[in-house]
Amino acid sequence: MFNLRKDILANRVILVTGAGDGIGKEAAVSFAEHGAQVILLGRTIKKLEKVYDQICQIGAQEPAIVQLDLETLDEATSEQLKETIQDNCGKLDVLLHNAAILGTRVPLENYDSKEWASVIQTNLTSVFVLTKALLPLLKKSVDGRIIFTNSSVGKTPRAYWGAYSVSKFALTGFAKILSEELENTAKVVVTSVNPGATRTSMRRSAYPGEDPRKIKNVKTLMPLYLYLAGPDSRHEHGKEFSGNQQTWDWANRIKGPR
Repeated sequence: MFNLRKDILANRVILVTGAGDGIGKEAAVSFAEHGAQVILLGRTIKKLEKVYDQICQIGAQEPAIVQLDLETLDEATSEQLKETIQDNCGKLDVLLHNAAILGTRVPLENYDSKEWASVIQTNLTSVFVLTKALLPLLKKSVDGRIIFTNSSVGKTPRAYWGAYSVSKFALTGFAKILSEELENTAKVVVTSVNPGATRTSMRRSAYPGEDPRKIKNVKTLMPLYLYLAGPDSRHEHGKEFSGNQQTWDWANRIKGPR
């Protein structure tokens, strides 16, 4: 990790989906460690509570927990979440769309229709619903950010990756459309991250025979996520970033004292 300035996210309120594990967990902890008030959203309360404890143990600002299953998320629940954030935090500066499920990797002709609907709802439809509800809050921020965690199979669809690849490919288009719509109408900066091969539980499920020691640790992505969530990324609107690039590329973009 690079010695990024500790207050880079001071006074920012950040919502992280999928905050109980993997990239979402590490991002939430890193955001809190660098001054943000973090809202942890996920479906498994025990995982969220562990992240909560970890953040409190490092002396960061106490996070909030939102237990929510994106597979059942609807507009009414999203609107209620918006009101809760407004009432308790007063604002929202950053939304990190990170939650996703893999689904099975089989030929499309063998794909279960219920599982297809579940993956598309979790990885794509919930992103639309949540973005639609929270966008008014983000527009009110003086420095709003929406960050999408995408995938290599969202850039180049791959056989046997089924609904996951379709959802991520659609997410690429969603982020592009959103960035163009906000280009001249709001200060909200929209960016996407393709983490590349990263040591997560989803990666283990997708590649069970892979040696995890040969895959980069989640922590190496954090300079990029910190940069995109912070004030210095204001000129990155509409851009896509690869986590496979050297992390110092992102750390060196951070301005000011380290």
